[in-house]
Amino acid sequence: MKKQVLLTIGLCLMATAAFGQKKAVSDAERIAKESKPDFNEARTLIKGAMENDETKNDAKTWYVAGLIEDTQFSTENTKQILGQKPDETVMYEALGNILPYFKEAYKLDQQPNEKGKVKPKYTKSIKGTLGANHIYYLNGGAYYFDQHDYKKAHDFFEQFMEITDLPFMKGEKAAEKDSNFMIVQFYAAIAAMQMDDPQLAIKDLNRAKETDYRRFDIYQSLCYEYDQVLKDTVNLEKTLEEGMKLFPDSSYFLNNMINVYISTKRNEQAMQLLNTAIAKSPNNAQLYYALGSVYEVGLKDEAKAEEAYKKALELDPENPANIFSVGRLYFNQGVGLLDKANSLNDQNQYKAEKAKAEEMLRKALPFFEKAHKLKPEEKDYMIGLRGIYYNLNMNKEFDAINAEMSK
Repeated sequence: MKKQVLLTIGLCLMATAAFGQKKAVSDAERIAKESKPDFNEARTLIKGAMENDETKNDAKTWYVAGLIEDTQFSTENTKQILGQKPDETVMYEALGNILPYFKEAYKLDQQPNEKGKVKPKYTKSIKGTLGANHIYYLNGGAYYFDQHDYKKAHDFFEQFMEITDLPFMKGEKAAEKDSNFMIVQFYAAIAAMQMDDPQLAIKDLNRAKETDYRRFDIYQSLCYEYDQVLKDTVNLEKTLEEGMKLFPDSSYFLNNMINVYISTKRNEQAMQLLNTAIAKSPNNAQLYYALGSVYEVGLKDEAKAEEAYKKALELDPENPANIFSVGRLYFNQGVGLLDKANSLNDQNQYKAEKAKAEEMLRKALPFFEKAHKLKPEEKDYMIGLRGIYYNLNMNKEFDAINAEMSK
Protein backbone atom coordinates (compact mmCIF):
# COMPACT_ATOMS: atom_id res chain seq x y z
CA MET A 1 0.00 0.00 0.00
CA LYS A 2 2.84 2.36 0.88
CA LYS A 3 4.51 1.72 -2.47
CA GLN A 4 1.25 2.47 -4.26
CA VAL A 5 0.94 5.79 -2.44
CA LEU A 6 4.51 6.74 -3.33
CA LEU A 7 3.91 5.82 -6.96
CA THR A 8 0.76 7.91 -7.03
CA ILE A 9 2.61 10.86 -5.52
CA GLY A 10 5.38 10.45 -8.10
CA LEU A 11 2.93 10.42 -10.97
CA CYS A 12 1.25 13.50 -9.58
CA LEU A 13 4.57 15.31 -9.33
CA MET A 14 5.39 14.43 -12.93
CA ALA A 15 2.01 15.63 -14.09
CA THR A 16 2.45 18.81 -12.08
CA ALA A 17 5.89 19.41 -13.63
CA ALA A 18 4.55 18.84 -17.12
CA PHE A 19 1.60 21.12 -16.41
CA GLY A 20 4.02 23.69 -15.02
CA GLN A 21 6.05 23.77 -18.21
CA LYS A 22 2.95 23.98 -20.40
CA LYS A 23 1.75 26.84 -18.23
CA ALA A 24 5.15 28.48 -18.68
CA VAL A 25 4.65 28.34 -22.45
CA SER A 26 1.19 29.89 -22.14
CA ASP A 27 2.50 32.53 -19.74
CA ALA A 28 5.35 33.39 -22.10
CA GLU A 29 2.85 33.75 -24.94
CA ARG A 30 0.60 35.94 -22.81
CA ILE A 31 3.49 38.19 -21.80
CA ALA A 32 4.61 38.56 -25.42
CA LYS A 33 1.12 39.74 -26.37
CA GLU A 34 0.87 42.35 -23.60
CA SER A 35 0.96 46.04 -24.53
CA LYS A 36 4.32 46.43 -22.77
CA PRO A 37 5.90 42.97 -22.79
CA ASP A 38 8.66 41.95 -20.40
CA PHE A 39 10.74 40.17 -23.02
CA ASN A 40 13.37 38.97 -20.56
CA GLU A 41 10.73 37.23 -18.42
CA ALA A 42 9.09 35.72 -21.50
CA ARG A 43 12.44 34.40 -22.73
CA THR A 44 13.27 32.91 -19.34
CA LEU A 45 9.96 31.06 -19.26
CA ILE A 46 10.22 29.72 -22.78
CA LYS A 47 13.86 28.73 -22.36
CA GLY A 48 12.89 26.34 -19.58
CA ALA A 49 10.13 24.86 -21.73
CA MET A 50 12.49 24.34 -24.67
CA GLU A 51 14.81 22.36 -22.40
CA ASN A 52 12.14 20.30 -20.63
CA ASP A 53 11.38 16.81 -21.95
CA GLU A 54 7.64 17.35 -21.56
CA THR A 55 7.46 20.47 -23.75
CA LYS A 56 10.56 20.54 -25.94
CA ASN A 57 8.84 18.41 -28.60
CA ASP A 58 5.72 20.57 -28.69
CA ALA A 59 5.34 22.84 -31.74
CA LYS A 60 3.75 25.52 -29.56
CA THR A 61 6.89 25.85 -27.44
CA TRP A 62 9.05 26.74 -30.41
CA TYR A 63 6.34 28.83 -32.01
CA VAL A 64 6.05 30.95 -28.86
CA ALA A 65 9.85 31.30 -28.73
CA GLY A 66 9.74 32.73 -32.25
CA LEU A 67 6.70 34.84 -31.40
CA ILE A 68 8.57 36.50 -28.52
CA GLU A 69 11.44 37.43 -30.81
CA ASP A 70 9.10 38.63 -33.55
CA THR A 71 7.16 40.78 -31.09
CA GLN A 72 10.30 42.50 -29.87
CA PHE A 73 11.48 43.00 -33.44
CA SER A 74 8.09 44.43 -34.42
CA THR A 75 8.05 46.74 -31.39
CA GLU A 76 11.33 48.34 -32.42
CA ASN A 77 10.51 48.26 -36.13
CA THR A 78 7.22 50.10 -35.52
CA LYS A 79 9.20 52.93 -33.93
CA GLN A 80 11.26 53.11 -37.10
CA ILE A 81 8.16 53.17 -39.30
CA LEU A 82 6.72 56.01 -37.17
CA GLY A 83 9.89 58.04 -37.55
CA GLN A 84 11.10 57.34 -34.04
CA LYS A 85 14.54 56.03 -33.10
CA PRO A 86 14.56 52.25 -32.64
CA ASP A 87 17.18 50.29 -30.76
CA GLU A 88 18.65 48.67 -33.86
CA THR A 89 20.85 46.29 -31.91
CA VAL A 90 17.86 44.92 -30.01
CA MET A 91 15.69 44.94 -33.13
CA TYR A 92 18.03 42.94 -35.33
CA GLU A 93 19.15 40.63 -32.52
CA ALA A 94 15.51 39.61 -32.11
CA LEU A 95 14.98 39.26 -35.86
CA GLY A 96 18.00 36.99 -36.14
CA ASN A 97 16.54 34.64 -33.51
CA ILE A 98 13.16 34.06 -35.19
CA LEU A 99 14.02 31.70 -38.03
CA PRO A 100 15.68 28.86 -36.03
CA TYR A 101 12.68 28.74 -33.67
CA PHE A 102 10.11 28.84 -36.44
CA LYS A 103 11.88 26.13 -38.43
CA GLU A 104 11.69 23.80 -35.44
CA ALA A 105 8.07 24.82 -34.78
CA TYR A 106 7.13 24.09 -38.40
CA LYS A 107 8.80 20.66 -38.28
CA LEU A 108 6.93 19.68 -35.12
CA ASP A 109 3.70 21.20 -36.46
CA GLN A 110 3.74 18.67 -39.30
CA GLN A 111 3.72 15.68 -36.95
CA PRO A 112 0.54 13.57 -36.95
CA ASN A 113 -1.72 13.81 -33.91
CA GLU A 114 -2.94 10.91 -31.79
CA LYS A 115 -5.39 10.02 -34.57
CA GLY A 116 -2.59 9.91 -37.14
CA LYS A 117 -3.69 13.12 -38.87
CA VAL A 118 -1.55 16.18 -39.61
CA LYS A 119 -3.39 19.31 -38.51
CA PRO A 120 -0.95 22.22 -38.36
CA LYS A 121 -1.80 24.95 -35.88
CA TYR A 122 1.04 27.39 -36.43
CA THR A 123 2.23 26.94 -40.00
CA LYS A 124 0.07 29.69 -41.49
CA SER A 125 1.26 32.20 -38.89
CA ILE A 126 4.89 31.12 -39.35
CA LYS A 127 4.71 31.61 -43.10
CA GLY A 128 3.02 34.98 -42.74
CA THR A 129 5.57 36.25 -40.24
CA LEU A 130 8.60 35.10 -42.24
CA GLY A 131 7.14 36.60 -45.40
CA ALA A 132 6.39 39.93 -43.72
CA ASN A 133 9.85 40.11 -42.17
CA HIS A 134 11.77 38.85 -45.18
CA ILE A 135 13.07 42.17 -46.50
CA TYR A 136 14.28 43.15 -43.03
CA TYR A 137 16.90 40.39 -43.10
CA LEU A 138 18.51 42.32 -45.93
CA ASN A 139 18.33 45.48 -43.82
CA GLY A 140 19.80 43.62 -40.85
CA GLY A 141 22.66 42.35 -42.96
CA ALA A 142 23.34 45.88 -44.16
CA TYR A 143 23.22 47.16 -40.57
CA TYR A 144 25.82 44.68 -39.35
CA PHE A 145 27.90 45.18 -42.49
CA ASP A 146 28.08 48.90 -41.70
CA GLN A 147 29.08 47.99 -38.13
CA HIS A 148 31.90 45.85 -39.58
CA ASP A 149 30.40 42.79 -37.87
CA TYR A 150 30.75 40.72 -41.01
CA LYS A 151 29.87 37.39 -39.42
CA LYS A 152 26.47 38.65 -38.28
CA ALA A 153 25.98 40.38 -41.62
CA HIS A 154 26.70 37.10 -43.35
CA ASP A 155 24.28 35.25 -41.05
CA PHE A 156 21.48 37.68 -41.91
CA PHE A 157 22.12 37.47 -45.64
CA GLU A 158 22.09 33.68 -45.37
CA GLN A 159 18.79 33.74 -43.47
CA PHE A 160 17.30 35.98 -46.16
CA MET A 161 18.20 33.41 -48.82
CA GLU A 162 17.23 30.44 -46.65
CA ILE A 163 13.70 31.79 -46.16
CA THR A 164 13.29 32.05 -49.93
CA ASP A 165 14.49 28.47 -50.39
CA LEU A 166 12.42 26.89 -47.61
CA PRO A 167 10.00 24.38 -49.19
CA PHE A 168 7.10 25.57 -47.04
CA MET A 169 7.66 29.18 -48.20
CA LYS A 170 7.11 28.24 -51.83
CA GLY A 171 4.31 30.34 -53.26
CA GLU A 172 4.69 33.09 -50.68
CA LYS A 173 4.98 36.23 -52.78
CA ALA A 174 6.88 38.19 -50.14
CA ALA A 175 9.64 35.56 -50.15
CA GLU A 176 9.98 35.04 -53.89
CA LYS A 177 13.36 35.38 -55.58
CA ASP A 178 13.80 38.84 -57.03
CA SER A 179 16.56 41.38 -57.58
CA ASN A 180 17.09 41.58 -53.81
CA PHE A 181 18.06 37.92 -53.78
CA MET A 182 20.89 38.60 -56.22
CA ILE A 183 22.03 41.60 -54.18
CA VAL A 184 22.08 39.52 -51.00
CA GLN A 185 24.06 36.74 -52.69
CA PHE A 186 26.67 39.28 -53.69
CA TYR A 187 27.00 40.91 -50.28
CA ALA A 188 27.05 37.56 -48.49
CA ALA A 189 30.15 36.74 -50.53
CA ILE A 190 31.72 40.12 -49.77
CA ALA A 191 31.00 39.64 -46.06
CA ALA A 192 32.66 36.21 -46.20
CA MET A 193 35.74 37.80 -47.77
CA GLN A 194 35.85 40.37 -44.98
CA MET A 195 35.66 37.54 -42.42
CA ASP A 196 38.98 36.19 -43.71
CA ASP A 197 37.33 32.86 -44.41
CA PRO A 198 38.58 32.07 -47.94
CA GLN A 199 36.79 28.73 -48.26
CA LEU A 200 33.45 30.30 -47.33
CA ALA A 201 34.19 33.25 -49.61
CA ILE A 202 34.95 30.92 -52.53
CA LYS A 203 31.73 28.97 -51.92
CA ASP A 204 29.65 32.15 -51.76
CA LEU A 205 31.34 33.75 -54.77
CA ASN A 206 30.78 30.65 -56.87
CA ARG A 207 27.12 30.73 -55.86
CA ALA A 208 26.81 34.43 -56.66
CA LYS A 209 28.48 34.16 -60.06
CA GLU A 210 25.51 32.17 -61.36
CA THR A 211 23.28 35.25 -61.20
CA ASP A 212 23.58 38.36 -63.32
CA TYR A 213 24.40 40.89 -60.61
CA ARG A 214 27.82 42.55 -60.50
CA ARG A 215 29.25 39.48 -62.14
CA PHE A 216 32.43 41.25 -63.16
CA ASP A 217 33.15 42.15 -59.53
CA ILE A 218 32.39 38.59 -58.45
CA TYR A 219 34.84 37.12 -60.95
CA GLN A 220 37.48 39.65 -59.96
CA SER A 221 36.98 38.70 -56.31
CA LEU A 222 37.21 35.01 -57.15
CA CYS A 223 40.49 35.61 -58.94
CA TYR A 224 41.78 37.53 -55.93
CA GLU A 225 40.89 34.72 -53.53
CA TYR A 226 42.44 32.03 -55.72
CA ASP A 227 45.54 34.09 -56.51
CA GLN A 228 46.40 36.15 -53.44
CA VAL A 229 44.84 34.10 -50.63
CA LEU A 230 44.79 30.43 -51.60
CA LYS A 231 47.56 30.45 -54.23
CA ASP A 232 45.36 28.06 -56.23
CA THR A 233 46.69 28.46 -59.77
CA VAL A 234 44.47 25.73 -61.22
CA ASN A 235 41.22 27.41 -60.21
CA LEU A 236 42.69 30.84 -60.92
CA GLU A 237 43.29 29.89 -64.55
CA LYS A 238 39.84 28.32 -64.82
CA THR A 239 38.22 31.48 -63.45
CA LEU A 240 40.28 33.74 -65.70
CA GLU A 241 39.23 31.70 -68.72
CA GLU A 242 35.57 32.02 -67.73
CA GLY A 243 36.05 35.73 -67.16
CA MET A 244 37.59 36.25 -70.59
CA LYS A 245 34.60 34.56 -72.23
CA LEU A 246 32.04 36.50 -70.21
CA PHE A 247 33.82 39.86 -70.46
CA PRO A 248 35.72 39.84 -73.76
CA ASP A 249 36.12 43.63 -73.73
CA SER A 250 37.76 43.69 -70.31
CA SER A 251 41.52 43.74 -70.01
CA TYR A 252 41.51 42.50 -66.42
CA PHE A 253 41.11 38.79 -67.12
CA LEU A 254 43.21 38.89 -70.26
CA ASN A 255 46.11 40.69 -68.62
CA ASN A 256 46.02 38.45 -65.58
CA MET A 257 45.98 35.34 -67.75
CA ILE A 258 48.95 36.73 -69.65
CA ASN A 259 50.69 37.32 -66.32
CA VAL A 260 50.00 33.71 -65.38
CA TYR A 261 51.45 32.54 -68.70
CA ILE A 262 54.50 34.78 -68.30
CA SER A 263 55.13 33.73 -64.69
CA THR A 264 54.95 30.08 -65.74
CA LYS A 265 57.11 30.74 -68.81
CA ARG A 266 54.33 29.88 -71.25
CA ASN A 267 55.24 32.77 -73.52
CA GLU A 268 53.93 31.24 -76.71
CA GLN A 269 50.49 30.83 -75.17
CA ALA A 270 50.63 34.42 -74.03
CA MET A 271 51.57 35.56 -77.52
CA GLN A 272 48.78 33.52 -79.08
CA LEU A 273 46.26 34.95 -76.67
CA LEU A 274 47.40 38.49 -77.33
CA ASN A 275 47.50 38.22 -81.09
CA THR A 276 43.96 36.85 -81.11
CA ALA A 277 42.80 39.72 -78.92
CA ILE A 278 44.60 42.35 -81.00
CA ALA A 279 42.99 41.01 -84.16
CA LYS A 280 39.60 41.65 -82.53
CA SER A 281 40.53 45.02 -81.02
CA PRO A 282 43.37 46.56 -83.05
CA ASN A 283 43.00 49.94 -81.35
CA ASN A 284 43.21 48.65 -77.81
CA ALA A 285 46.33 50.19 -76.30
CA GLN A 286 46.27 47.84 -73.30
CA LEU A 287 46.72 44.83 -75.56
CA TYR A 288 49.85 46.30 -77.10
CA TYR A 289 51.13 47.14 -73.65
CA ALA A 290 50.62 43.52 -72.61
CA LEU A 291 52.30 42.36 -75.82
CA GLY A 292 55.29 44.54 -75.03
CA SER A 293 55.43 42.98 -71.58
CA VAL A 294 55.58 39.48 -73.08
CA TYR A 295 58.41 40.49 -75.40
CA GLU A 296 60.28 42.35 -72.67
CA VAL A 297 59.88 40.00 -69.71
CA GLY A 298 59.14 36.66 -71.33
CA LEU A 299 61.00 36.57 -74.62
CA LYS A 300 63.72 39.15 -73.79
CA ASP A 301 63.20 40.75 -77.21
CA GLU A 302 63.73 44.45 -76.54
CA ALA A 303 63.25 45.52 -80.15
CA LYS A 304 59.83 43.86 -80.39
CA ALA A 305 58.95 45.14 -76.93
CA GLU A 306 59.81 48.70 -77.97
CA GLU A 307 57.66 48.36 -81.08
CA ALA A 308 54.68 47.13 -79.05
CA TYR A 309 55.08 49.73 -76.29
CA LYS A 310 55.33 52.53 -78.85
CA LYS A 311 52.12 51.32 -80.48
CA ALA A 312 50.41 51.41 -77.09
CA LEU A 313 51.75 54.93 -76.57
CA GLU A 314 50.53 56.00 -80.00
CA LEU A 315 47.02 54.78 -79.19
CA ASP A 316 46.96 56.19 -75.64
CA PRO A 317 49.60 58.94 -75.45
CA GLU A 318 48.60 60.34 -72.04
CA ASN A 319 48.71 57.04 -70.19
CA PRO A 320 51.65 57.18 -67.71
CA ALA A 321 52.19 53.41 -67.88
CA ASN A 322 52.60 53.52 -71.66
CA ILE A 323 55.01 56.44 -71.42
CA PHE A 324 56.99 54.81 -68.64
CA SER A 325 57.25 51.46 -70.45
CA VAL A 326 59.12 53.02 -73.39
CA GLY A 327 61.35 55.02 -71.07
CA ARG A 328 62.05 51.97 -68.93
CA LEU A 329 63.35 50.04 -71.94
CA TYR A 330 65.82 52.80 -72.73
CA PHE A 331 66.71 53.18 -69.06
CA ASN A 332 67.44 49.46 -68.65
CA GLN A 333 69.57 49.48 -71.79
CA GLY A 334 71.47 52.47 -70.41
CA VAL A 335 72.05 50.72 -67.08
CA GLY A 336 73.26 47.62 -68.93
CA LEU A 337 75.75 49.71 -70.89
CA LEU A 338 76.95 51.40 -67.69
CA ASP A 339 77.54 48.01 -66.09
CA LYS A 340 79.49 46.94 -69.16
CA ALA A 341 81.54 50.16 -69.09
CA ASN A 342 82.39 49.70 -65.43
CA SER A 343 83.69 46.20 -66.14
CA LEU A 344 86.24 47.46 -68.72
CA ASN A 345 89.86 48.18 -67.86
CA ASP A 346 90.68 49.95 -71.11
CA GLN A 347 89.98 53.66 -70.57
CA ASN A 348 89.05 54.38 -74.19
CA GLN A 349 86.62 51.48 -74.30
CA TYR A 350 85.19 52.60 -70.95
CA LYS A 351 84.57 56.12 -72.25
CA ALA A 352 82.97 54.82 -75.44
CA GLU A 353 80.56 52.52 -73.56
CA LYS A 354 79.81 55.20 -70.97
CA ALA A 355 78.94 57.65 -73.74
CA LYS A 356 76.54 55.09 -75.23
CA ALA A 357 74.98 54.58 -71.80
CA GLU A 358 74.50 58.30 -71.26
CA GLU A 359 72.95 58.66 -74.69
CA MET A 360 70.43 55.95 -73.85
CA LEU A 361 69.65 57.55 -70.47
CA ARG A 362 69.08 60.91 -72.18
CA LYS A 363 66.73 59.10 -74.54
CA ALA A 364 64.81 57.72 -71.53
CA LEU A 365 64.69 61.04 -69.66
CA PRO A 366 61.72 62.77 -71.38
CA PHE A 367 59.58 59.67 -70.95
CA PHE A 368 60.30 59.49 -67.23
CA GLU A 369 59.72 63.22 -66.79
CA LYS A 370 56.36 63.13 -68.56
CA ALA A 371 55.22 60.02 -66.70
CA HIS A 372 56.21 61.67 -63.41
CA LYS A 373 54.34 64.84 -64.33
CA LEU A 374 51.17 62.85 -65.05
CA LYS A 375 51.51 60.66 -61.96
CA PRO A 376 53.77 62.46 -59.48
CA GLU A 377 53.13 60.07 -56.58
CA GLU A 378 54.47 56.99 -58.42
CA LYS A 379 57.70 55.91 -56.71
CA ASP A 380 59.07 53.91 -59.66
CA TYR A 381 59.04 57.01 -61.84
CA MET A 382 60.92 59.02 -59.21
CA ILE A 383 63.48 56.29 -58.61
CA GLY A 384 64.19 56.09 -62.34
CA LEU A 385 64.48 59.87 -62.63
CA ARG A 386 66.88 60.01 -59.71
CA GLY A 387 69.10 57.40 -61.36
CA ILE A 388 69.10 59.28 -64.67
CA TYR A 389 69.85 62.64 -63.05
CA TYR A 390 72.68 61.09 -61.03
CA ASN A 391 74.35 59.40 -63.99
CA LEU A 392 73.99 62.47 -66.21
CA ASN A 393 75.40 64.73 -63.48
CA MET A 394 72.20 66.79 -63.38
CA ASN A 395 72.83 67.82 -59.79
CA LYS A 396 70.09 70.44 -59.43
CA GLU A 397 67.45 68.06 -60.73
CA PHE A 398 68.87 65.22 -58.63
CA ASP A 399 68.55 67.28 -55.44
CA ALA A 400 64.99 68.28 -56.34
CA ILE A 401 63.79 64.73 -56.94
CA ASN A 402 65.56 63.56 -53.78
CA ALA A 403 63.74 66.22 -51.80
CA GLU A 404 60.43 65.23 -53.39
CA MET A 405 60.97 61.58 -52.49
CA SER A 406 61.73 62.51 -48.88
CA LYS A 407 58.35 64.17 -48.32
